[in-house]
Amino acid sequence: MDNFCEALKKLKLTSADSTEDSLEGCLDCLLKALARNNAEASEKIQENGILQVFPGLLGPHSSCTPKVANIIAEVAKNEFMRSPCVEAGLIPPLVQLLNCKDQEVLLQTGRALGNICYDSHEGRSAVDRAGGAQIVADHIRLLSQNTDPANQKLLTVFCGMLMNYSNDNDSLQAQLVNMGVIPTLVKLLGVHFQNTPLTEMCLIAFGNLAELESSKEQFASTNIAEELVKLFRKQTEHEKKEMIFEVLAPLAENDTIKLQLVDAGLVECLLDVVGQTVDGDKEEDIAELKTASDLMVLLLLGDESMQKLFDEGKGSVFQRVLSWVPSHNHQLQLAGALAIANFARNDENCIHMVDTGIVQKLLDLLDRHVEDGNVTVQHAALSALRNLAIPVVNKAKLLSAGVSEEVLKFLKSEMPPVQFKLLGTLRMLIDAQAEAAEQLGKNVQLVERLVEWCEAKDHAGVMGESNRLLSALIRHSKSKDVVRTVIQSGGVKHLATMATSEHMIMQNEALVALGLIAALDLGMAEKDLESATLVQVLHKLLSDERSAPEIKYNSMILICTVMGSEPLHKEVQGLMFLDVVSKLRSHENKMVAHQASLTEQRLTAQS
Repeated sequence: MDNFCEALKKLKLTSADSTEDSLEGCLDCLLKALARNNAEASEKIQENGILQVFPGLLGPHSSCTPKVANIIAEVAKNEFMRSPCVEAGLIPPLVQLLNCKDQEVLLQTGRALGNICYDSHEGRSAVDRAGGAQIVADHIRLLSQNTDPANQKLLTVFCGMLMNYSNDNDSLQAQLVNMGVIPTLVKLLGVHFQNTPLTEMCLIAFGNLAELESSKEQFASTNIAEELVKLFRKQTEHEKKEMIFEVLAPLAENDTIKLQLVDAGLVECLLDVVGQTVDGDKEEDIAELKTASDLMVLLLLGDESMQKLFDEGKGSVFQRVLSWVPSHNHQLQLAGALAIANFARNDENCIHMVDTGIVQKLLDLLDRHVEDGNVTVQHAALSALRNLAIPVVNKAKLLSAGVSEEVLKFLKSEMPPVQFKLLGTLRMLIDAQAEAAEQLGKNVQLVERLVEWCEAKDHAGVMGESNRLLSALIRHSKSKDVVRTVIQSGGVKHLATMATSEHMIMQNEALVALGLIAALDLGMAEKDLESATLVQVLHKLLSDERSAPEIKYNSMILICTVMGSEPLHKEVQGLMFLDVVSKLRSHENKMVAHQASLTEQRLTAQS
């Protein structure tokens, strides 16, 4: 320690006019002290004002420079020293040293700047102002093809410096993207794939940059997919695979890169991982299985990548994924159901899948999750069934397979995501299926649950879907029994509220359903229509210039129908409908104008 204190005094007193030899001895003493106890030695260096001495010792032609830069790098490993390094004015001379040719100087300077930037806003800002990142990026570009071990070490340090400089900072990451570092780093990965420290540093840098939306296009213009898949195939250790996964996941959000990854053979790698880990009970096996199957599902979100893997239903990947659904593993069940939902994004695929018996697999899966089941699996399986029910030719097939009965088992679910998918599945199933709509519409338990969910104000999606299904049961069945079930369950007021929705499609569905209620059983619905202030709602819809033509048209039809009720007729008379309707006779839409004339005649005749 005495030697260390002597060295500190000597440095402070004689740095300006000391010979390089005597300085070297002092610097060696500092390095030894830092190696013994970095934090304590760093504190002493700061207390003695040595940081302020260093800018004068960082000359490009001084033999002391590498040691001074090395000391700064060691000192800056301590969080409490980074701001003092900036305040001592070390950044500008360090950045200047990046222009020198000496490899040892570059190495230690890169380390110093990288350590000062680590988790330090002041350090990054100072490097940014001095233009350090651009010089380092240029070095990496120039040195990228050189596989000499010393050069690879320098590249690793420079990549680390850029990583520390930009970590968790969107604007600095965007700056690096604009400098064109992505193609350079991808090239590095290809050339130096056998150098573990350098490839790991590249992967961490990719992980930083891949989250940025602006980076995805640059990544897509490189052969990153090919390089990552090549690297992934080499890995046996869990940690290394996880590092690559962390880059793949954000990149795979881009549709172009999804397709590139599929073409590069990533799917086969993922299937291998699933095969190797599905029966494992170690934590890392479970983690790898989840990551690989999640990534697989993500690749299927791209239309082109999905269609390529589906391959008209003959794709080996498609077949393998199907085998996940009956698996005993919840994660694979989930991924299998989500994959089917993603494959079921166009009519052709949906028709093929229904014809090859996928529905029964999904029903069996749901059946295993009715009592205290896995909510994510329920949600995924219902999503898949909802998508499969969209093509007209599939609806009757799904109904005859017992889909509606299976779905109704989840009516007691208290989980909004499951409720939402359940409602959507039933609504798709009964579209233009009168018999099924009537059967479900007479199911008191279902209709009462819908009325309950129509009030789920905390869950707008569930509330909207409940209203839409309530309306659909009436519209597709056109059944008096269904209308009565809805009235008795208290559904009328919700349909009247739905008519005021901000979504035109929901307004229209509500008006058509209310029109059928009024036409099929006005007497029974009269009090509910009155208390729901339906007549005022219709007056507002007709008076509002923003209302779509079909809204105006269906509102007038409903006015004519409710006038068969004495109390509702009185309300119509009291609201001066004639003024509003007569203006609509000159409406640009011919159907609206024609209905306005008919409605006006009705209002005049019964006034």
